[in-house]
Amino acid sequence: MTSSFRDRADAGRQLAARLAGLQLQSPLVLGLPRGGIPIAAEVAAGLAAPFDAFVAQKIGAPGHEELGVGAIAEGLSEPVISPAAADIGLSPADVAGLAGIATDEVRRRVDRYRGDRPVPAVADRDVVLVDDGLATGITAEAALLALRERDPSQLILAVPVGPPQTVGRLEPAADQVICLKMPRFFQAVGEFYRDFSALSDDEVVRQLATSIRLLRYIPDDLGVRRVARGPAG
Repeated sequence: MTSSFRDRADAGRQLAARLAGLQLQSPLVLGLPRGGIPIAAEVAAGLAAPFDAFVAQKIGAPGHEELGVGAIAEGLSEPVISPAAADIGLSPADVAGLAGIATDEVRRRVDRYRGDRPVPAVADRDVVLVDDGLATGITAEAALLALRERDPSQLILAVPVGPPQTVGRLEPAADQVICLKMPRFFQAVGEFYRDFSALSDDEVVRQLATSIRLLRYIPDDLGVRRVARGPAG
């Protein structure tokens, strides 16, 4: 199979081109770490929009942590339960009991990626949540629910690739789901990228710092706004 995207930056540029046609009002771009950050940076540059991280974390099944049975996001009071939980005999109470590790990881990542910088204000903005792709979509769903509680004018989930059934399941959680590729046969997000290298926390922090400098933010009543595109420094 031919890869659809060279790397995450390429995917972000393609996604930005699609989103540019929506004529968003006062857009804010939020990337899901780690893989969504380089894509969100390109989307923010293409839309000339503020950009930052928004953190969500999968809750793994006991002994099979790669299987997401739920997810938690910053500001969300309760975990989102995956359909996979019932498939392996876990109740919502069981998943809630497993959420502690994921909740701690959300706090760690928020501190690592943003430090004292609060998440930009979401109310009355067109918010674009970006990830590098969907598999089960449970992490993106938790983030969407958390952001919806912050009263955005419009909430858009934007991803380069995801299976049709996952995209359909997430549509009620967002005002729009933009997905460039919805292959009928889907095994993993990485198969659609030529370069799908894992990102470290340090790389995420560097990407955030670089993009924020390039977009030149200053505080305002909405949290942050772009002043002008310019060189870092």
